[in-house]
Amino acid sequence: MILYVLRRLASAVPTLFLIVTISFFMIRLAPGGPFDLERPLDPVIMQNLQRAFGLDLPLWQQYLLYLGNLLQGDLGPSFTRRDFTVVDLFRYGLPVSIVIGGLALSIALVVGLVLGALAALRQNSWIDYAVVGTATFGITIPTFVIAPLLSLFFGVMMGWLPAGGWGTWKHAVLPITTLALPQIAIVARLTRGATIEALRSNHVRTARAYGLPAYVVVGAHALRGAVLPVVSYLGPTAAALLTGSVVVETIFGIPGIGRYFVQGALGRDYTLVMGTVVVIACFVIVFNLIVDILYAWLDPRVRYD
Repeated sequence: MILYVLRRLASAVPTLFLIVTISFFMIRLAPGGPFDLERPLDPVIMQNLQRAFGLDLPLWQQYLLYLGNLLQGDLGPSFTRRDFTVVDLFRYGLPVSIVIGGLALSIALVVGLVLGALAALRQNSWIDYAVVGTATFGITIPTFVIAPLLSLFFGVMMGWLPAGGWGTWKHAVLPITTLALPQIAIVARLTRGATIEALRSNHVRTARAYGLPAYVVVGAHALRGAVLPVVSYLGPTAAALLTGSVVVETIFGIPGIGRYFVQGALGRDYTLVMGTVVVIACFVIVFNLIVDILYAWLDPRVRYD
């Protein structure tokens, strides 16, 4: 297992290199630049700005300069927020995104696993139909519809919670709920299907034949195999939630890196967009590695030799 982890970490280096390279040149292909305004700047000022940020250099030199700075942990200055570097913005925005995404993921796991297991144990009952119907409805409604509706009802009409912004725990309730609801539906569907399949497997039948209590059969044997599809799904999902939801952070005005990414893309802030891509790529690689390790722990048949 240790050798496997080391190999995966070693393979992450060329993967990150390809992601950085493709992203660097693709963002440069977009029309416009970070200093293009509705009212054009004086040519002398434009030249000074480009010289100050190294944009007057040939593209290949800019690329090599960025790679050199990236190896030193320097993501560069922000072009649109000129008093801050990208690291400064992430130092404040990333914890906010992690708090919201982490709580939403935790709620989705607990509620989704419970509902999915309950529906599987009560298959073809009204509980099963209610869980499946609600989960299907929750999957089909996108977050850019859920977020404004929750903000309008609970924030504007009822006045129970802030409609946007960030500061107290009340500001986190609606964003966390918006992120958690679709994930609850997906986890519940995955858990239900996997639990039904696990309950019909040979080793569960054997455990029942030995006269083990129902809670031992379900908890120790059936659910352990049933969570495998959920674990596989959580790899990229956890990375996406913990690095900020673009839609949710933008609608609720949350200063996370998802919102920074949108502002950077609209303002052609090359370094801010590149920094977000690098952070998200690192999260995806790390969480996929964690998923593989959990897979081997949950399923003894899986071995990484």
